[in-house]
Amino acid sequence: MPRFTVHIRDEWLAVPCRDATNTIQWLGQEALKRYIKNKPDNGGFKDVKNARFVVRRCQGLGLLDTDDTIEDVLEDNDFVELAIAGDTMSPDFIPCEPGVSHLTAAYKEPREFISLDGNSLTSTDLVNLGRGLYKIKLTLEAERKVVQSRELLDTIVKENKVVYGITTGFGKFARTVIPVSKLKELQENLVRSHSAGVGNPLSPERTRMLLALRINVLAKGYSGISPETLHAMIQAFNASCLSFVPEKGTVGASGDLAPLSHLALGLMGEGKMWSPKSGWADAKYVLEAHGLKPISLKPKEGLALINGTQMITSLGAEAVERAQAIARQADIIAALTLEVLKGTTKAFDSDIHKLRPHPGQIEVALRFRSLLDSDHHPSEIAESHRFCDRVQDAYTMRCCPQVHGITNDTINFVQNIINTEINSATDNPMVFSERGETISGGNFHGEYPAKALDFLTIAVHELASISERRIERLCNPSLSELPAFLVNEGGLNSGFMIAHCTAASLVSENKVLCHPSSVDSLSTSAATEDHVSMGGWAARKALRVVEHVEQVLAIELLAACQGIEFLRPLHTTTPLEKVYELVRSVVKPWMKDRFMSPDIEAAHRLLLDQKVWNVAKPYIEKYKTEVIPESRPGSPTAFSLEAPASPRKRCRHE
Repeated sequence: MPRFTVHIRDEWLAVPCRDATNTIQWLGQEALKRYIKNKPDNGGFKDVKNARFVVRRCQGLGLLDTDDTIEDVLEDNDFVELAIAGDTMSPDFIPCEPGVSHLTAAYKEPREFISLDGNSLTSTDLVNLGRGLYKIKLTLEAERKVVQSRELLDTIVKENKVVYGITTGFGKFARTVIPVSKLKELQENLVRSHSAGVGNPLSPERTRMLLALRINVLAKGYSGISPETLHAMIQAFNASCLSFVPEKGTVGASGDLAPLSHLALGLMGEGKMWSPKSGWADAKYVLEAHGLKPISLKPKEGLALINGTQMITSLGAEAVERAQAIARQADIIAALTLEVLKGTTKAFDSDIHKLRPHPGQIEVALRFRSLLDSDHHPSEIAESHRFCDRVQDAYTMRCCPQVHGITNDTINFVQNIINTEINSATDNPMVFSERGETISGGNFHGEYPAKALDFLTIAVHELASISERRIERLCNPSLSELPAFLVNEGGLNSGFMIAHCTAASLVSENKVLCHPSSVDSLSTSAATEDHVSMGGWAARKALRVVEHVEQVLAIELLAACQGIEFLRPLHTTTPLEKVYELVRSVVKPWMKDRFMSPDIEAAHRLLLDQKVWNVAKPYIEKYKTEVIPESRPGSPTAFSLEAPASPRKRCRHE
């Protein structure tokens, strides 16, 4: 018999339906009958039959026609919201924020699996797990280690040994011994009391990353989690049953206690959960709708679930992956701007960069050459100013290898730290089954990822800072030799005037957000936890800064393509023409003023999907294979990025 879960005001009601040919109107009235049944004032309703309401699916918030039959518009175990006429939206109903992610609405259950062993997960894997591209399973070795670790804990409990977090209280209460009969309650109380976060929930993608990473850490076999509980977590992940995890509340030591407690709370069947099938609903109903049971905590398991740096690290993984993607595309966008502003490629000569051989600087210079080298990609725009009298360009163009380069090197540094943290045991106490003992330590302290993400924020911001200055040069007719603000009939049209202001505002916001959060520390837990990392804020603001950088570069990309319009019929190099064509596939030229935000969003989406990089990458890779093997004797070998500047038939500003 079909059953539906209906949300009315502050309650969730299970409504069975023997006849699926009944209408949505019948379902609403039946739910109202159940709602008013135990209300002393009938919930304020005089006559259920005449009650006015609207019904919407929790997933996607689509309104349902009350005359439609249930079998036509709902599936068994669907979740619906019933809104009473005159009521405001129930404060207990938590819709997904519109626009949070284009992935959530398009979620399809994956068929492929990633095997977790606690040692080999990467930031790329973690982001893909967040995107819902894979399910999870454990390796046999991980299974074995988890079993051994749990057996040691069971022995400790059986022998009535006093061990922190297993048979004692927590933090300031570490010396309080708990009776065996209360150990389950101890762990449940820990999770409930520590679920004290505030703010908006993490998006489903980010919660999925958080859950996957916690599973990976537990799979190492040093936390004492039971196989039953770990498998229940994996089942919840594979069904995409995701707890309500507020984004604020962690100080980053002892781990991310508040967010991880919220994650565990939903798995216990308490609080709220989200799934693609249900939207937001009570956790017990979401689990039940997917044929899952709430986890029942054994000794030490509450602590095993909430003690670690997984929120800092999972958000940090997304930040570093997006930073890497936008850094590569920033080189392409800057090269396009250089073409429009008729700059020179002389500053990218490989011999210059061999004298200051930072890997990032050398790589960026090579990318510029691969996109602009006239021997490989003749440019009519470059030829048009071949004999101009300018000697060198502004720093925002000439110094891209030096500025973009250090960003690339910093991203690589941070990615190494994040990947190490992803595969680190950050619990306390650690359970060493091979030694037959537990040891208390401080691996939960988030200083490593916190410091790294503060470095990342500062470094990636510079891509926006220098990009905004290039946007200024494109829009300023005294610097660009193009129409003011890249539009005809200036005055009647304002063109890119305010788009540049938007870029400037984002750069200014970033300057504040770049203040390191990890330089702060506040003593907590009655001075037991007297130094903390503040890594949660480091991770959250890193994501905000990366997003701002993406948006600023999206504006530069649009401005550079608009500049190309004023240089027609001349064409740029082949790879940059391909980039131009990509942009024009989603944004038409700016002939007169129009609503600009959708254009910026469309360009931003191209960058998020790495389509600009994917268009240019084949040309960059081909250049490397063609130029590097031609190295002169004594020059770097084919596997080096220090490709020599090839003899050129044409050059610029010469």
